[in-house]
Amino acid sequence: MIKTLRRVWRALRSPAPRAEPAAASAEDEQEPAWSEPDEPLVVPLEDVIDLHPFAPQEIRSVVEEYLLACCQAGLSPVRLIHGKGKGVQRNSIRALLARLPYVEEFHDAPPQAGGWGATVVRLKPTDQHRT
Repeated sequence: MIKTLRRVWRALRSPAPRAEPAAASAEDEQEPAWSEPDEPLVVPLEDVIDLHPFAPQEIRSVVEEYLLACCQAGLSPVRLIHGKGKGVQRNSIRALLARLPYVEEFHDAPPQAGGWGATVVRLKPTDQHRT
């Protein structure tokens, strides 16, 4: 979970590009504008996660850690937003979901919640599986 939180922190801390670079002061040169916090960033666990900010090679571990945390917190169903595109992420995520012991079922989200660009996952109660 801490690895996921650090990835989220890195994705969120990327500053937006500026139209004109500002002149750097002596103070700006001494301290970086962004630095990783000393303690892990606490992100509230919600019933939806948008996977767009994550690199493709991180998706599997992010989804596994997120679903395990949701399962332990008794949060179900949850929605994974993977995007529509060509369906590569969708297929990869669904192949993973089919193998996880704490996933009861999954299906496309309703049209108003992303349609085939998101997957709704129902998790088994914690007493029905071993993690």
